[in-house]
Parts: sequence; C-alpha cells; structure tokens
Amino acid sequence: MAETRESPPTPGAARLLVDCLIEQGCDRIFTVPGESFLPVLDALHGQSAIDVVTCRQEGGAAFMACADGALNAAGSGRPGVCFVTRGPGATNASIGVHVAFQDSQPMILFVGDVDRSMRDREGFQELDFAAFFAPTAKWAARIDDAARVPEYIARAYATAISGRPGPVVLALPEDMLADEVPEGLAPRPFAPRVAQAPCPDAMIALMAMIGDAAAPIAIVGGAGWNAKARGYFQLFAERIGLPVATAFRRQDAISPASPVYAGNLGYGPNPKLAERVKSADLVIAVGARLGEATTDSYTIPPLTAPDRKLVHIHPDPAELNRVYPATLAICASMDEFAESAALWDEGEVIPFDAGSEAHAEWQEWSTAKPTGHALDLGQCVQYMREVLPADAIICNGAGNFSGWWHRYWRYAGYPSQLAPTAGAMGYGVPAAVAAARRFPDRTVVAVAGDGDFLMNGQELATAVQHGCDMIVVVVDNGAYGTIRMHQEREFPGRVSATALSNPDFATLGAAFGAWSARAETTAQFQAALTEAKGRRGVRLIHCVTDIEQLAASGATISGLRAPR
Repeated sequence: MAETRESPPTPGAARLLVDCLIEQGCDRIFTVPGESFLPVLDALHGQSAIDVVTCRQEGGAAFMACADGALNAAGSGRPGVCFVTRGPGATNASIGVHVAFQDSQPMILFVGDVDRSMRDREGFQELDFAAFFAPTAKWAARIDDAARVPEYIARAYATAISGRPGPVVLALPEDMLADEVPEGLAPRPFAPRVAQAPCPDAMIALMAMIGDAAAPIAIVGGAGWNAKARGYFQLFAERIGLPVATAFRRQDAISPASPVYAGNLGYGPNPKLAERVKSADLVIAVGARLGEATTDSYTIPPLTAPDRKLVHIHPDPAELNRVYPATLAICASMDEFAESAALWDEGEVIPFDAGSEAHAEWQEWSTAKPTGHALDLGQCVQYMREVLPADAIICNGAGNFSGWWHRYWRYAGYPSQLAPTAGAMGYGVPAAVAAARRFPDRTVVAVAGDGDFLMNGQELATAVQHGCDMIVVVVDNGAYGTIRMHQEREFPGRVSATALSNPDFATLGAAFGAWSARAETTAQFQAALTEAKGRRGVRLIHCVTDIEQLAASGATISGLRAPR
C-alpha cells in the first residue's frame, strides 16, 4: 500500500477560529464544504466538541442553522451556525439569513472568501459580502486580521443574541485562515444575553390599563421568547383571565391546554378570534413584531383605532413604535417582563371571563369535522394528535398545506413549532434534520407540500447519513396550492403556471434510504402513520390529495369559481 503524504499542521488562524467557537458554546455546525475554508474543515477534524453536519445544498444548510438557533433560543440562547463557500454558496444560503432575520432567530453564517490580495478584482465567485448581506443581517463583516478572530467571533455571538435576535454574517478570506497567530492569543468567553427588566413605572401603568379595560387581549411570541417567558406569562394571564393569542407561527409560545389560550393569528385565523382582536379596547403585544402576517395586512388589530390602546413589549427599542403606535412601549427581556407580571402584587386586577370564553371558541375551531374528501387532512391531523406524543416537534415550510396543522395540531411542547414566519418554502425537511439532531429523544415530523418538498427534499440524504429519526409527510395535490387559491379568487378558471407534474414521492423517499408509504385515503394515512410510529430512522408518507381541498379554512376550487 502506497504511503500517504504527511499532512501539514492546521494553520493557527483556523485552529483559533474553531477554538473560539467551542469557547462560545458551539456544539454543532451545518455545512456544505468548500475549498475556500479548507483550513477550518481541517481544524474540525478529529475534535469531538462540535458535531459537523454535512448538507447537500447551502439553502438547506442555512435553514438547519436557522432552525437550530430557534431551538436554542428556547434554552441556551446560542445561535445556529453554518459554514458555506463564497459566491454560489453564499447566495444559496442567503434564504436562511433572510428567514432568521424576519423570524428574529439567532444565527451565524460563515462564508469562505477570496484571498485578501485578490479583492475588488471580481475574482472567482467573489462578492462584497458586507454589502450583499447588509439588508438582511444584523451585522455583516470580514475578518481580515487573524489576530482579531477572537474579537469578531465574540462580537458575532453577542450581536446575534442581543436585543431582537437575528443573523450575523462573517466572511473569512482564504489566505487569512492560513495565517499564524500571535502566541498566547486566546478565545474570548461567551457573554450571555443581557437581561432587561421592565421599568417599574411602566408596569404600574400597564396594570392600571388592564384594570380599566373591558375587553383586553394579549398577542404573544417572538423575539427573545423562551421557556421562562412562556411559563410566567401563562401564570399571569390565567390569574386574571386574559385571553392570549399567539402571533403567526408562534403557537408554542403558550400551552394550548391553558384555559386562556385563544388560538393563533396569521393566515386563516378563527373568525371569532379575529373579531375579538379587532374589537379589543386593549391589545398587549409581548415579543410579537405585529408584522403583516400576524395582523392580516395590519387590520387585526387595525393599525390605528381611536378606542383602542396598545401596549407593546419588545426587547429591541427599534421595534417599538416602528409600525404600530403604542400607547405604552416597554423595552424589556421577555422572561424578565413575564416574571414581573406574574409576581405582581401591588393591587389585584379583577379577573375577566373573556379568557375562558376565547379558549372555548378556539377548542371548537381546532376540532376537525369530516369533509368527505377521500384523504381528509383535518382528520389526518386529528389522528396524529391521538397517536403521536403531545410534545412532537412539527416542522413545515410555506403553503396552504400547513394550515391544517396550524389549525388542528396542538403545539403542547416547547419548543415544538418550527415554521418560518417569513413564509419561505423548503424549510420543513431541513428544520426537521436540525430538530432530530438537537432533540433525538423527541418525535420530529416534517410536513411539506409537493412544491415545498422539492425545494429542499435532497436533505433527506443528510437525514439518512446522520441517522436522524424523523417522519416526513408530503401533501401532494399536484399544484402550487396557495398560488392556485389566489389565482382562482382573482381569475377563476384560468389556471396558469400553478400545475405540477410530480414524482412518486414514496419511491423517491425509498431511494434516499427512508421507509416510505403511499396514502390516498384517510384510512391509508392512519395505517401508514401507525406503522411509521413503530419504526426508527427516516420515514416518509406520500399523501395524495384532491386539489379541490384547497385550504383548512374550507376554501375549494368549485367554491371560488361559483358566481357571486
């Protein structure tokens, strides 16, 4: 056997960078390898502190890092981490940066860059990364000096988790990674997220406003939300009977078993909840940005209303009064605010009956009724509730298919919902990989539409390679269903560019190494799910549905085409 040429030692800058990541508490990175950061890959060789997950496309890798940051936000607070190469790698990964930004989730994207001597010549795959990512990142920079690696890494972590959490992008010149570093240069320690207690005067004002309100409601979930915030705010809301709605795709922000949980806002909300928010005389938004999706284009609640007061609590002062004018703005950490509210003892608020009333309305809304479709998605979700653990993590991208889970699944665990508020397709499978790696003892389910799945379905290979336990449900109606719904609403009967010709997803799943099944009826889905539950590894169920079954709200093709 031929001798192997001796490998040179890992360059000091790359070794220092990995040491800095370990010092910051990084235990996992997601990557598509590139020659522009080979020294970092070499520094990762042989160490055991960081789990390296090799992905198949940079968009999938970035989604995994974004989802990992969301999962960490519930506990350690540390960002998800992704490494990609320059040019195509970075532009592919930009979708994950955009989602992390709009979802207020901590993430760090490292991008291998051209040599410093070649900059500004439009070299091979060169981009100005600071300029490219500036609109969608909290901070985008380049590390030109190897001696400043500890400074940049510590700042990246602090920036990603502070205030409104979000993504940071750091470019790594290829020749910088090959530099040696001054002797004695050491990583900087991790600086935890700064706790911001609410102003006592603001809390007094808030309690007075609640005491004066006749029909208050809270909208919760978002930046900086964690398990402590969930527990304390739930205690507070239950004590005073305050109805609590969750912001778009923040349904695990409060337990669905809480007697004051009122349901979720976003696309296709319970009409009774929408009316309750519109008619509220006091809206208390905690963590939520009150973005377009949560508020149905800034109408629930209305942007301004003479008879309505708004209290907005958010960890980032830049978000307060940015879109919605607040009667009272409180800049504070979510957990610090929630704890202050739960332990408030300077005068009791007379409890409201509205909390229990709103909860009863949500229970009615979230109970699926048979529709007569051969494969009834509402009944499928209801069966999932019966056979899967209550703390299962549900992961999905964008599309009408997700509406059935948003409406009928109970997000009992925390964290248990990974779904992009940015509405990005292709998020579900990568997010499920991240969840399966982070919580190997919990049930993880990726739910994807046919169009959604083929955006990042190749990450099934990543799931199989890394031994993930996860169930994938592909809802196949042969169309970009959400766009088809809008198309039928605006131009009934004139179908253009929304029909899809799909593969046999069950066979495709099997080719990746997954156990798979095909379901064309509700009974077949139930049988497939029962068998999948008893297996390990990656399991895929291909659900063939009728395009007539357009949305969980009850929208149908025939109904949209009917004369009005």
